[in-house]
Amino acid sequence: MNMLEVIVRVALSFLVLLILTRIMGRKEISQMTFFNFVSAITIGTLSGALVTDKTLSVGNGLIALFAWSIFTIIIGVVTIKSKKTRQIIDGEPVIVIKEGKIMEEALRKVRLDMDSLRASLREKDIFSLMDVEYAIFETDGKLSIMKKETKLPLTQSDMHIDKREKELFPLATEVIVDGIINTDNLSKLNLDRKWLYEKLQELDVKSISEVFYGEVQKNGQLFIDTKNDISH
Repeated sequence: MNMLEVIVRVALSFLVLLILTRIMGRKEISQMTFFNFVSAITIGTLSGALVTDKTLSVGNGLIALFAWSIFTIIIGVVTIKSKKTRQIIDGEPVIVIKEGKIMEEALRKVRLDMDSLRASLREKDIFSLMDVEYAIFETDGKLSIMKKETKLPLTQSDMHIDKREKELFPLATEVIVDGIINTDNLSKLNLDRKWLYEKLQELDVKSISEVFYGEVQKNGQLFIDTKNDISH
């Protein structure tokens, strides 16, 4: 394959990709569902083969690109018209926090760990799970949040903390995940296991294994979410 042929293949691949992506619509880029992800990878692979694979003729490469794009468009039309097909191909939104409670099974279903969940919440300017009423993991991998409606602002007098304590807890800090204590974070807050166990007793929690998630709030209080199979 000489240089001229490579240039022609690159130019054709670029033009065809540009045309096909415009035809397929912005959803392929803006909403990366399972099918969109597979479609994007396949089109990228076919385009790469058209440029680099000298055993693949230009005609066959273009046919493969157009055929896959047409298939993508057809599936897109079908999913718009059929809710059942849309659920099979794209999946359904999953509630991962319900009425302030973490849905552990839902987290496992969508392969979402607590670090990823908290990172997604921070992207929404939410730094504590205590502020969340509902969180829904959308089919495109984004997190939709509904904050708690009745949340009274705390004042320094309400919190009964001095200036040193206010500096000590600048953000809500994770200290328990799935029954395991994060000792590093406790140390950073100048707290220890004794303090943690005392707080758990105050909340009528008998064992650390009962706690799915726990964090120290900015006011120094402990917020916990117990495991779904534990009842008090």
